[in-house]
Amino acid sequence: MRVVTWNLWWRFGPWADRQKAILAVLRELRPDVVGLQEVWATDATDATDTADGGGNLAEWLAGELGLHCAFAPSEAPGRWQRRIGDDTVGIGNAVLSRWPVTERAALRLPAPAEFDDGRLAFYARLDAPGHPVPFFTVHLNSGTHARAVRREQAAALVELVAAHRHGTAFPPVVTGDFNAPPESPEVRLLRAGRLHDAWDHADPSAPAATWDAANPYIPHPPAQGARIDHVHVGSPGPGGLGAVRAVRRAGDGPVDGVWPSDHAAVVADLDDGQAVIRPGKSGS
Repeated sequence: MRVVTWNLWWRFGPWADRQKAILAVLRELRPDVVGLQEVWATDATDATDTADGGGNLAEWLAGELGLHCAFAPSEAPGRWQRRIGDDTVGIGNAVLSRWPVTERAALRLPAPAEFDDGRLAFYARLDAPGHPVPFFTVHLNSGTHARAVRREQAAALVELVAAHRHGTAFPPVVTGDFNAPPESPEVRLLRAGRLHDAWDHADPSAPAATWDAANPYIPHPPAQGARIDHVHVGSPGPGGLGAVRAVRRAGDGPVDGVWPSDHAAVVADLDDGQAVIRPGKSGS
């Protein structure tokens, strides 16, 4: 099972060109499930019609890739909207899945009023063959000033995972933009919740940073070289079900001259206990 997590940088920068680059990367990866953060959505008659800037980016991607889509909109997008001067564009988390989503739950993450911009943790149970997959994607607050906030949010995430990880032999899969490196207290909280960093199984020489100096959209030099986007997985089930086989990053360069996002994606291949031939690229 191929898992991807990616922060899509909302409606910042050349978003219309970037959405085509995002699609190109995902089409090349052929994922089974994707956790997305900073997904934009507008009120539109056709939620998949993004040609004029309307619709829902996640639903459009799902339609192009032949995947199911579950979207959780933020209840408080105002702080984001003020940054681009457009109160018609929403923001949220999304899950794209090769399999139907049978359960879902969105948790608004705790934050004091001065830091609250409606960030979410989103749970989706995937009807994968043999064993349902409890899948989560999250977007924690950013900035060094928000470390204590992120710790509280990570603790809330661990509780959400604990509430939904049961009833299947497949371990929980937790993805997202944590805005914190692996050694941070907020990310270490996941280990206390019996979740393990998939990147421990990556090639030690592989580039790891998902917030990288090579990306022209990175505004703050102190943040260069940080791996702040993560895939964490519970302990493998019977026969190694859910075990991490390989990890790498993707979307870490321009596509036809356009960088897809200010973040690189993380790609993790997990043992799903199925001898499945990966489907061909959409449109092929």
